[in-house]
Amino acid sequence: MKVVIANRRLDAVMSSEESLQEQFGQELTKQILFRFNALNAAVSLGDFWPPYSGPERCHKLTGNRKDFFSIDLQHPYRLLITPLESVAKNQFPDDADRWKQITEIEIHRKI
Repeated sequence: MKVVIANRRLDAVMSSEESLQEQFGQELTKQILFRFNALNAAVSLGDFWPPYSGPERCHKLTGNRKDFFSIDLQHPYRLLITPLESVAKNQFPDDADRWKQITEIEIHRKI
């Protein structure tokens, strides 16, 4: 899957393990790198669809963040991602098919 970092500041932090550790500490850095590598290795977001989600617990958000997906890091921290391509809800009968169509994502931030 193609993974893009949303802004320069986040890209600078994600560019090295040392900068991640300075900002987030050793344990959270391990989780961030693990999730980032898992996203890069995945074929599509369908690999993280909830029944297959595992420790990542990837899920679609609702409300004012309805366009975002969240991937758990270490409670209460998570990565927020959005699909780069538009996948219309009415094109696919179920969520699994829709998630499989998402092959490019953008990481926005960690919250």
